[in-house]
Amino acid sequence: MAMARSAASHLRISRYHWSLFSKERAVRRKSLAWLGSLMSLLCVPLAGIAQEYPGKLVRIVTLAPGGGSDVVARLVAPMLSEGLGQQVIVENRGSIAGEIVAKAPADGYTLLVEGSPLWILPLFRSVPWDAVKDFAPIALAVSTPSVLVVHPSLPVKSVRELIALAKAKPGQLNYAAGTLGANPHLAAELFKSLLDLKIVQVAYKGTGPGVIGLMGGEVELMFPNAGSAIPYIKSGRLRVLGVASLQPSALLPGVPTVAATVPGFESISPQGLLAPASTPAAIINRLNRDMVRGLNRPEVKERFLNIGAEVAGGTPEEFSAKIKSDIAKFTRLVKESRIKQN
Repeated sequence: MAMARSAASHLRISRYHWSLFSKERAVRRKSLAWLGSLMSLLCVPLAGIAQEYPGKLVRIVTLAPGGGSDVVARLVAPMLSEGLGQQVIVENRGSIAGEIVAKAPADGYTLLVEGSPLWILPLFRSVPWDAVKDFAPIALAVSTPSVLVVHPSLPVKSVRELIALAKAKPGQLNYAAGTLGANPHLAAELFKSLLDLKIVQVAYKGTGPGVIGLMGGEVELMFPNAGSAIPYIKSGRLRVLGVASLQPSALLPGVPTVAATVPGFESISPQGLLAPASTPAAIINRLNRDMVRGLNRPEVKERFLNIGAEVAGGTPEEFSAKIKSDIAKFTRLVKESRIKQN
């Protein structure tokens, strides 16, 4: 009898445990089903964006007509239009281009072509954007190296000879800065800083006036971009000592790099394509793929070389790294050299 009661008791306990187990399993199944539904809901918009984009016209916002960014934008637009199967237009908005794109919806329909002023200008004055937080880099389009040029009357024919002359005559050599805070100015300041040279800055209202001043003998040296200097180098009105890219440039075959004498020296003007921050990765990668495919065509490379620029390309991550590297380098230079923009 006792054994029967004990067996019945065990049976009741087993049934009780089985009931708890069954309820727990049912709850777990419902939780997994709910989680699966949630994941499906989350994935649908992203998949839809990737599949439906682009469903309308795409615009590239850039700076003033005729400038370097405008030229690049108008060469890049047909590449994207062909790849996307949608019309891509260029919209010139001057100095507010960056602000417009920073505040645009992150849907891939409003893009920006701009160069290093986008991330260098904030070092000198307040701007309504953050170059790292407000933009998603897509791809570098082109880069134009600075070139170290001197007046032909200066008795130097190499970077090494110029350094020796500057050290022998501290404070007696003048350089054309162009616009303060622009690439020719920062390149010269970097050159000074790395070598502890005492050369004197002469400001001009832009690169063009600075080059004219150099050719007129008002200053002895300058770091203009290659595109603006090559015609005068070819005509003999300027003497080139070095190109400021880390590798020799196809723009100036046979010209050594400044870095061959001053290790690590680099001064280039990049132009690239960016989107608003938080643009889906699927859209960024598609735009990158279409753009890089177009840039790698021989006729496109030749066309850019003819306007004084070299095709860059690369991944979004490489473009992002370039921006961050420039910011770090020039932040340090501006602080150490106490550079101020008028």
